[in-house]
Formats: sequence, structure tokens, C-alpha cells
Amino acid sequence: MPKPQRGAIDPSPVQCQPRSTVQREYNMTWGKLLQPDLILGETVIGITPDLIQQQGLRGIVLDVDETLVPLRLAETTPEVCAWLEQLKLSADIWLVSNNLNEPRIQRIAAFLSVPYISGAGKPSRRKLRQAIAAMNLPVNQIAMVGDRLFTDVLVGNRLGMFTILVEPMLIPGESVKDHPIRTLEVWLTQLLGITLQTRP
Repeated sequence: MPKPQRGAIDPSPVQCQPRSTVQREYNMTWGKLLQPDLILGETVIGITPDLIQQQGLRGIVLDVDETLVPLRLAETTPEVCAWLEQLKLSADIWLVSNNLNEPRIQRIAAFLSVPYISGAGKPSRRKLRQAIAAMNLPVNQIAMVGDRLFTDVLVGNRLGMFTILVEPMLIPGESVKDHPIRTLEVWLTQLLGITLQTRP
């Protein structure tokens, strides 16, 4: 076919992807970024040394609010403290929180005797990279653990970490349904075709 002259209209049909195809590819991209590698189906204390070994993990980055401590409490429970002491025998531990209240996060980290970063701005990767660099481990051997898809899981997947979604650590009597952000996240993931069923 002759090359169209400058200023002339090319009569060849333009090949455009159907809108449904473009939307499906967009959903697949977000679906990959928001899909956890492991959905625990329980709170963080369900992560065991055996599980860490099975997944080949040597480092763990933990979210704080509602992953380790209910948002309205200032201290971890003795059960969480005991669990973390066992976990330290198998992996390096860091706390990385979006919370801007540094005294709160510092107090929790000091109580657990682990390093921390507050005001991380997840899903931004900048501050999380600091924890990864301090561990001096291959990024695929470090887990990002949290209760939120659009912060913890998203940033972990963006960095190539092993992502673990846990159930929120709530005050007794509270329900996940009482937390609208979590409910919204679940609804959005359903639209994107993300699987949130606990894996056997």
C-alpha cells in the first residue's frame, strides 16, 4: 500500500482493542499487585516458625496498627510478645507503620525490642526500602505482613516481597464489619477478581 502523503488521511482501519479487553488487562495488573502470596485467615500469631521455614523466609516486616495491636490500644498483649520472641529465632523482624504518632510506634517497638519505622506512607516504597536494606537479605526472602490490601500487600508486591495478609487484631467484641475501610477493600478486590480465600 502506498505511503499516505503528508496531510492526507490514511484510509487503513485503526485497530483498537475493545474496551472490555483493555479493562480486563487493567484488572489483571491490579489483581497481581493486590493478590497476597499467602492469606492466613487468622491474626498474625498464626505465623509460625515452620511456616517461615516452608516459605524460605529470613526476614519479616510487620505492620503495627491492627496487625500487632488494636488501633485504640497502646500495648501488645503477652500472647503477641511471646509469639514474637519465638519468631525472632527464625527471622529478622522490623516494624513498618504508616502511623505518624512516632511515640506510639516507638513505645511498641521498644516493648518488643525490634527496630521500627513510623510514617512510612505505604504503599510508597521509600521507607520500606530502608528496612529491607538494613536486613541485608534478598527481597524475596523477606515477608511483608499486614491486614490491609491497599497498603501492606500492595507495597510488598511492588517490591517483590512475599506478602502475607492477616486478619485484623481487634479489641474483643469488635468485628471486621465494624471497619468500613476493610469492607471497602474487600468489595474492590472482588471487582478486580482477586481471590481472598484462605489457602490450605
